[in-house]
Amino acid sequence: MNNAMIYGLAFTFISSTCWAADKVTTVPVSFAKGASSAQLKGTFKGYDSVQYVLSAKSGQHLTVRITGSHNANYNVFAPGDKPGEATALGTGGVGSDWTAALPASGKYTVQVFQMRASARRGEAVPYTISFSID
Repeated sequence: MNNAMIYGLAFTFISSTCWAADKVTTVPVSFAKGASSAQLKGTFKGYDSVQYVLSAKSGQHLTVRITGSHNANYNVFAPGDKPGEATALGTGGVGSDWTAALPASGKYTVQVFQMRASARRGEAVPYTISFSID
């Protein structure tokens, strides 16, 4: 085996190991019968993230609000779009709610994460996230 092959194998192993270390938790969001909002609490740390999935119809208005650690941020993705593969419909963080009329019916994903500087330090991020549809 030559040096180029050894370095290539080492790079592949390191890349795979780093990628696998990021934990992504998926949480379905449901509303109580007759309710148009839901509130959930969570905590994550480092480069981990949480993806909330909720169903909505075209034309409905979705509002996302997050409170807690100032490191808590979120991205909102349209049905069929995935974090890391598509552009978010919107973004927000603590003190920055997001509201918009939804362009399509289906399952929306709200990804909760922290920025790289605090993730690198492995900081824990406790938060409360609220979803409202009208």
